[in-house]
Amino acid sequence: RSGRSAALRARMEERLLGARFRYLNQQLYTGSSRDAARLFRADPAAFHLYHRGFERQVQRWPERPVQRIVRYLRRRPASLVVADFGCGDCTLATSVRNQVHCFDLVPLTPQVTVCDMAEVPLADESVDVAVFCLALMGTNLQEILGEANRVLKLGGTLMVAEVASRFEDIRAFLKAMAQLGFRTVSK
Repeated sequence: RSGRSAALRARMEERLLGARFRYLNQQLYTGSSRDAARLFRADPAAFHLYHRGFERQVQRWPERPVQRIVRYLRRRPASLVVADFGCGDCTLATSVRNQVHCFDLVPLTPQVTVCDMAEVPLADESVDVAVFCLALMGTNLQEILGEANRVLKLGGTLMVAEVASRFEDIRAFLKAMAQLGFRTVSK
């Protein structure tokens, strides 16, 4: 009897985690990056809960997008400096030889610099590659992408890995990226 009750409890906890993850995900996509920073400053445990839900989601995927970015960087010179916007647990930084600046709203590891993605503490034109791996969140995308543009060296690479449903119109997003000065190399 206690085995069935433990199994029921585990299923209920899983459903609750899934619901809370979906709620937090909705908050992150429908508010600004400043709103997200305030949310997680007020409730740091929510960030950890969000990442637990995120991990459960991506475990079901055939491939983790960060692994594709890792493979790309491993084929490039290790001298390239990378900025990982919304780095989470710093998987990218721990998987490549490059210097990787890790930014997120809450530090899951000591490597993370806590900041709003629209205001990262890097000098202008100081990185070769800027990465948003499932982290292009917030209603102020122009500011966030403008910040990536600011820190990228001329001719640098912006890598965005995002679920297609994030964008109402992918062509409009690519057009907006072009207006910010980016050229699409591959999609």
